[in-house]
Amino acid sequence: MGKNFEKRAAILDIGSEASSSPSVAAAQELTAEASKPKITMPEWIVLAAKRNPISTESGGAVIIQPAATEKILVSNKGLEIKNGWLIYKDSKELIAGRREGVPWWTGGVEARQLEQAKQKPALTRFVPGRVGPGLTDEIEDVVQNMKQGNTVAVEQHYALWYDRRRDDHERIRRMTGEVWPPFYELPFARSGKDTAWDGLSKYDLTKYNTWYWSRLAQFANLAEQNHLSLIHQHYFQHNIIEAGAHYADFPWRTANNINNTGFVEPVNYAGEKRIFYAEQFYDVSNPVRRKLHQQYIEQCLNNFKNNSSVIQLTSEEFTGPLHFVEFWLQTIADWEKKNQSKQITGLSTTKDVQDAILKNPKYAPAVDLIDIRYWYYQTNGEPYAPEGGKNLAPRQWARQMKSKGTSFDQVYRAVKEYRLKYPDKGVMYSAEGADRFGWAIFIAGGSMPVLPKNIDSDFLKAAAGMQPSKASENYMLAGKEGVIAMANDKQSVTIDLSSYTGNYAINFIDMASGALLPGTKTVTAGKAVTIELPKQGVMLWLKK
Repeated sequence: MGKNFEKRAAILDIGSEASSSPSVAAAQELTAEASKPKITMPEWIVLAAKRNPISTESGGAVIIQPAATEKILVSNKGLEIKNGWLIYKDSKELIAGRREGVPWWTGGVEARQLEQAKQKPALTRFVPGRVGPGLTDEIEDVVQNMKQGNTVAVEQHYALWYDRRRDDHERIRRMTGEVWPPFYELPFARSGKDTAWDGLSKYDLTKYNTWYWSRLAQFANLAEQNHLSLIHQHYFQHNIIEAGAHYADFPWRTANNINNTGFVEPVNYAGEKRIFYAEQFYDVSNPVRRKLHQQYIEQCLNNFKNNSSVIQLTSEEFTGPLHFVEFWLQTIADWEKKNQSKQITGLSTTKDVQDAILKNPKYAPAVDLIDIRYWYYQTNGEPYAPEGGKNLAPRQWARQMKSKGTSFDQVYRAVKEYRLKYPDKGVMYSAEGADRFGWAIFIAGGSMPVLPKNIDSDFLKAAAGMQPSKASENYMLAGKEGVIAMANDKQSVTIDLSSYTGNYAINFIDMASGALLPGTKTVTAGKAVTIELPKQGVMLWLKK
């Protein structure tokens, strides 16, 4: 601390003689000291104000007046769904790139833990007094890192528990509130009343954690200005199915809130280990829980009322029943009508529930985006499709059904099938193979595909004006201004341009880098044309 450390250090010197053979003078001095009480560390800390007083005199300091209420500006940025694509409002380009999930739990605040682990961003993780990756993330840094790393969206859901003591996955009640950081803040506020299972006060499910929601709003606002997105999962099903520890500190558990949620207590853990409370949680016939669900869903919308960069989904790991999704969509529709505000609402469910909603004229209009996440077509063409409302988690279904994986062709098939069937809605693919088969998603008309970082912006803008071709044998998007096609292991592409007129420039996009390859050749429409490719792994782009 340097030579003059005494000016900054506050050291309580225990000092004095400790010898077993003191001099007579020292013994007399120590005897006099013994009649005085020894100062304690808490007392020493309190005396800091006297040792180093801080002046409260304002002197000539400038008085800062409260700022006027900030006006909410309607941005021309953000996202919209147009022509069946999820695009940027201002540039009219497709949004393409990776998505980043958030931690469910775990972490550490010691230097070695922060160095060894690859720290995912966690918008609602809190470590008092400490900022940075693995701690309290700087939202601005998260945004910049996303832009540098070809990440276009954060998939947000609340964590499994607030306090890391529950990392042990035990179900025991904590004796004290001596919590361990990092803290994963949850959507609901503490009541200050009684004691929850984690030793802190119980939650009030009608009150919301201001810090949690303000952090998400801050990110959403910055995302809107930087061509990024927040995918907001309202719920996290992991709390109510599988390991009992996931439910132990859950705010909705009857023992953890003051709202009389009515879930069975003591908790009925199957085999003293597992939890099967999904059916109770999704049962909206209970008037108390129904009202709490409505208020919470409305909060998920209110928080982003003036933001168009947010995609609202039901729940992470959702295998819930049809009736709850209907309730969720109806609540959103009622909110939109009341507030004269539109949110991008995604349908992210099992296939049976998804299809039932889309066939129902009452609920289908509330869906803007179809998210294929909990089912897909396998390599043999058979659907991997768990059923909704059967009280099994996604990985429990996986153990039952033994997936055969998927392929480029099957990902293409799934996306194109739903794009053609519901042309007014966007289709996003988040299931098996999403990271590997971005080009299959793209050429089928799917939104937010994982494509190379430096892909040509004019190419993405042109694609937004096209649709997947119904009759083509090729993988092809087509529109008035051009055609995009890929050969898939062939050296040439044949395209029927008999319904087109004029001349088209021949362009090629390198599928590995996203770069536009040089070329100046043209082709005249009005007939079928065969175009030789310069190499494999390129996308053909005919531009009028």
